[in-house]
Amino acid sequence: MESVQLRDVSSHDAYINRELSWLSFARRVLEIAEDESQPLLERIKFAGIMGMIFDEFVMKRLGGLHEKLKKQPGVVGYDGLRPCEELELCRDELQRQMEILSNLFEDVLRPALTREKIFLPPYSELAGGDKLFVEKYFEDSVLPILTPLAVDAAHPFPFISNLSLNLAVVITKADGRHRFVRLKVPANRRRWVALPDNRGYVRLEEIIANNLHLLFPRATAITTFCFRVTRGAKDNPWDRARLDDQIGEELVPGSIIGMVTAELNYRKFAGIVSLEVDESFPDELLAWLVEQLGIEIAQVMKIRGMLGYGDLLELKVEGRNDLRDPPHIPVPHYRLKKIHPLDSDSFFDEIKKNDILIHLPYHDFDSSVLRLLQHAAIDPKVLAIKLTIYRTSTQSPIVKALMEASARGKQVAVLVEITARFDEEPNIAWGKKLEQGGAHVVYGVERLKTHVKLAMVVREESDGIRRYVHIGTGNYHTGTARLYGDLGILSCNRQLGEDVSRLFNELTGAIAAQEYNLLFVAPHNMRERFTALIRQEAENAKAGKPAGLRAKLNQLQDRDIIRELYLASQAGVPISLNVRGLCSLRAGVPGLSGTIRVFSILGRFLEHSRIYRFENGGDPLFFIGSADWMKRNLDRRMETIVPVFNPEIKAELEKILSVYERDNTFSWEMQPDGRYVRRAPEAGEEPLAAQKYFASFTR
Repeated sequence: MESVQLRDVSSHDAYINRELSWLSFARRVLEIAEDESQPLLERIKFAGIMGMIFDEFVMKRLGGLHEKLKKQPGVVGYDGLRPCEELELCRDELQRQMEILSNLFEDVLRPALTREKIFLPPYSELAGGDKLFVEKYFEDSVLPILTPLAVDAAHPFPFISNLSLNLAVVITKADGRHRFVRLKVPANRRRWVALPDNRGYVRLEEIIANNLHLLFPRATAITTFCFRVTRGAKDNPWDRARLDDQIGEELVPGSIIGMVTAELNYRKFAGIVSLEVDESFPDELLAWLVEQLGIEIAQVMKIRGMLGYGDLLELKVEGRNDLRDPPHIPVPHYRLKKIHPLDSDSFFDEIKKNDILIHLPYHDFDSSVLRLLQHAAIDPKVLAIKLTIYRTSTQSPIVKALMEASARGKQVAVLVEITARFDEEPNIAWGKKLEQGGAHVVYGVERLKTHVKLAMVVREESDGIRRYVHIGTGNYHTGTARLYGDLGILSCNRQLGEDVSRLFNELTGAIAAQEYNLLFVAPHNMRERFTALIRQEAENAKAGKPAGLRAKLNQLQDRDIIRELYLASQAGVPISLNVRGLCSLRAGVPGLSGTIRVFSILGRFLEHSRIYRFENGGDPLFFIGSADWMKRNLDRRMETIVPVFNPEIKAELEKILSVYERDNTFSWEMQPDGRYVRRAPEAGEEPLAAQKYFASFTR
């Protein structure tokens, strides 16, 4: 057989641009909205998710490219692109996807809703009674809160807030002169106004635009056009890496909250990254608006139909379960389902028997992870509870349990990560509430975002103190526990408990532990341990021993890890990577990554778990935890990965990985050129959707 020449693992063409890979992920999500086999209201939901994805991409990623272009215009990325080239390619792809989304909604989804008697009529098609209804609604509920802002010699162009929906109103006065007025569509009114008797929904901006004669009664003519701006958002609202230069080596005690609050205020006034206008927006008026906003015409996106497709998620259609996925009801873990909710001893005894793997959202979060904390709050044998909160839910029962524990005199220590992007304000509020309840609250760690997912319960038993831990891949959030695919292990392994205890001491005491025995902890030892494991697989392959690497993760971008994977592939190691989102590694390229398969699983649940499996010469090693193979996870965050020892859990993880690899329904396969192609069942092959399979758990 002819040998394949090995390729340089450091060449530019060996790496896919991070931002373009992220947009490739967005395109896969868009394919689900396009999929005619999906229930109609689920397709509407995914169209709304696409709107949210676009907004986040523009704020975070395009905003970052704008900053890079200002500060480092000549820098060349490891993919060979300069910031200006990245920006142009991303804008082009974003415009293409937005056109697909708008055409899908206007030409396919809206007519499909009409056929199902779910009407989204344009204002001009409203019947007389419905028109009277919305006119009265406008007069009673909207008109009093509108604030028209004129632009003239006495009035400068107003500030346009991030993601606000606006009407550009051109008024013709009796003397024939024109005046521009900006009208903000109020965010405290529902965008979709329901007509009586389920006759449909009308967009709020259309109601306003068609009733402005009540606001400007002396105008001889009124024309309106929608526009929307998106402003930049930093990757971390508090950029810890910059603080040394600004403040010195030591930070002011308690300064994190103030800095995050300042960054949140900055976000409201950050520079404009994108201007969206409806396609009917006149060129002359658009040129004037671009000038007033101080942006370039290249930042403009003309959009057919509505602006802000994320608001489709607010379209609440009552009933019509026939147009939705069947309801998903998680089941209690078979080892926990017979334990009475108030029987703390039996709950902890079950964990003592052997570790328990919780697979969300298929296993019930409330009767497992939440129950652990609720038992700990009231159990008189429990002395202390320690927990990390990255994101949590409104009226969180977890916070209530922690406050109950504190009220009962238990030691409660909580690390609240207040730089969790877009959840900073609620996290500050939860932290204050916990402090008022008597808990010890720590707001992050200096210079490092805390992304670990850990809980520890310290219990005094007849044979001494015992630590019970939960180590997971997802947040302690009762809402997302029903929507995200995550894993977690309940354990009372002594060594693991000691490691977790050391980590909590580091998080709250700000002094790094001397050594972690079982845990991989970033930024201390995780990169080195993963690198050693990958290299060992390469050595085993060269020596003719069983070798292989399988991983499930959210994103893959770290250049050094990718380089190690390329070298392992060149040594003959078979590698299977289930990467939900962006992936900068290029799979299946002869001489570079010929033995590497990359695929992406999507579906009704957001895939969020991380699993790492190394063949290890025939004695496989398994790991789960909070970290992806991203530079930020390995170098700039506190992260944890835990080894799995329980043979039963190893078998469960083996099965989970295998089911994902066999998915031929919601799996997209990366091609050597970086494109993704959706798999379909081959001739004689039964359809398999991993999420549907896992939802069929019976125990």
